[in-house]
Amino acid sequence: MTAVRTMNSPVYPCLEMRGISKRFGATVALDDVDLKVNAGEIHALVGENGAGKSTLMKVLSGAHPLDRGRMMLDAQPYAPNTPLAARRTGVCMIYQELSLASHLSAEQNILLGVEPTWFGFLRQSEIRRRTVEALERLKHHDLPIDVPVSRLPIGAQQLVEVARAIVVGCRVLVLDEPTSSLSGPDVECLFDLIRHLWSEKLAIVYISHFLEEVKEIADRYTVLRDGRNVGSGDMETATAESLVELMVGRTIGKLFSRSSRKPGERILEVNHLAGHAKPQAASLELHRGEVLGIAGLVGAGRTELLRALFGLDAIRKGSIRFGAYLGPASPVRRWAQGAGILSENRQVEGVAMSMSIADNITLSKLDPFGPLGWIWPDRQRQTVQRWIDRFAIRCRHGRQNVGELSGGNQQKVALARLLHHDVDLLLLDEPTRGIDVGSKAEIYELIDQLVTGNPENGQAPRAILMVSSYLPELLGVCDRIAVMHRGTLGLARPADQLDEQMLMLEATGQK
Repeated sequence: MTAVRTMNSPVYPCLEMRGISKRFGATVALDDVDLKVNAGEIHALVGENGAGKSTLMKVLSGAHPLDRGRMMLDAQPYAPNTPLAARRTGVCMIYQELSLASHLSAEQNILLGVEPTWFGFLRQSEIRRRTVEALERLKHHDLPIDVPVSRLPIGAQQLVEVARAIVVGCRVLVLDEPTSSLSGPDVECLFDLIRHLWSEKLAIVYISHFLEEVKEIADRYTVLRDGRNVGSGDMETATAESLVELMVGRTIGKLFSRSSRKPGERILEVNHLAGHAKPQAASLELHRGEVLGIAGLVGAGRTELLRALFGLDAIRKGSIRFGAYLGPASPVRRWAQGAGILSENRQVEGVAMSMSIADNITLSKLDPFGPLGWIWPDRQRQTVQRWIDRFAIRCRHGRQNVGELSGGNQQKVALARLLHHDVDLLLLDEPTRGIDVGSKAEIYELIDQLVTGNPENGQAPRAILMVSSYLPELLGVCDRIAVMHRGTLGLARPADQLDEQMLMLEATGQK
């Protein structure tokens, strides 16, 4: 991604948060945190999961009352008691998971909650006028406003969220992981939109784990660690390495772990596989001891391919050979055969949020813990503690609910379940989506250990088929990469013969 922005010198502090502290019981979430964002500035707020970024923004947006400290908006005291009060004051937050009414039109969503009325009746002409005015201000007057937002692509849905902020007179806009579900072209469109708002002197807080995006789009940065300020400054003088060191409190070293790998026996063979919609044509081979990456734009059919292989989606034609097993199978049979899948939708399909860490890790394989369906708690507890230690899962104990963990630790729990089930084939769909750089490095190291194996401990090399929208991740982790375009999977090639530009050209059908 390339971008050029001329200087837009901030003219005055728009937002100031001083000495913000927040405690939940015995847990100190924020400890004397400061944040200042100028009008006409894009300010990056970075840190690991659990560093306090979300809590700080929830205090700003009125979702959490602060325990100590004060906030100023345009040099005036600011203390919202609800998110709606914050929006009406001009502070708007767009979350990673968009908060739109999917059955309503774009027009209805943009004015939702602030509809102009006359004696209790909606003023439809005024709603239309303000919607069109907001979209024209954003240079997107061509957005269809009469169709349900569920029928719009994700990039257009994000535009609807931004337009919602514009119609209430937004002065401070918070974007939380705005590109986590976007393809490359959609990211460029979003960045163009952010630069346009920047030129109109909005104060923008940009939260992201993608440090190359932060470096490209932001003017200044603030780093949080363990609920405290640990660094801030001008982005042009910062490096990705210095930001990572501030975030994790140590030098990570090489982000992508890569041991010497030697592919072994073929474990998966797919020929001309097609589902009812996607994939349309997919052929591949995967061997023990290697990571095969699948690149492509959102909607290209990558997730559908993994779901079809695991038996979650029906297959229309083609063949699958997994080890000694030929043909499609149900998810239960795939588990029994030695395959496991990690869903891209962690909170809905990846883990059971209301259940404990122990239950999430062991539920698919309870045989080791007692006969005839009985579970001896000590056996389960000891096994789960070994996985907690091996994966460095940050938690109080194995009985803690997964929903209380950070995104990175939830992902580790999901991966631990696959290994507890002792699978040979791991189907990983966006394995590091929405998690911090420290947790990413740990997961990359784990992937490397899995495909390398440990003969001394009797651990055979595993095989990994991995989908990711983050191209540096694919290039850094995978041995070979294939690109999917409009449901068709291309030829897999060695990762060291590819680069981001080549992958993107193929993903967009230009090569």
